Amino acid sequence: MSHISSGVEYGLHCLLYLTEPSDGAPEASVRDLAELQGVPADYVAKLFTKLHKAGLVIATEGAKGGVALARPASEISVLDVVIAIDGDKPLFECKEIRGRCAVFGESVPGWATSGVCSIHAVMQQADKRMRESLAAQSLADLSSRVTAKAPRTHGPQVVKWLKGRSANRRRDRGASADAE
Repeated sequence: MSHISSGVEYGLHCLLYLTEPSDGAPEASVRDLAELQGVPADYVAKLFTKLHKAGLVIATEGAKGGVALARPASEISVLDVVIAIDGDKPLFECKEIRGRCAVFGESVPGWATSGVCSIHAVMQQADKRMRESLAAQSLADLSSRVTAKAPRTHGPQVVKWLKGRSANRRRDRGASADAE
């Protein structure tokens, strides 16, 4: 089982589409972001509820409503997203098995359990470094990498797709309002 869930991956991919408002991308609906990537909409909605509670995204209502980043992409770290979706859990949970050695019998010597477990110390260091690495990477950093890798036409295609979805929703709401 991985320490970081697939929900973090899905959430990060969705958030990347919200990092470039200068491209003219409208606020995107959670349903559209899910469909754009082939991810179940109900699952993405749960992720965005967590992201909203963590203050990473804002939601607006109405025909032009959707979700947007709550602050600039350069101010949202990958660690922020991990903690918002998966919680602030440690990489490793020591079970203190060092005192259970069969040769100790009923009397565990003090040396066996004194101080921090050596294995736990290594895992704490790894956890610290992982957190530092994730905190050092922002959504803007990830976006730059994706932009550098994707063809120039990809961003405008996504914007056009999202705008088309938004226009269709407005048209559908207008038609249903006229029918009443």
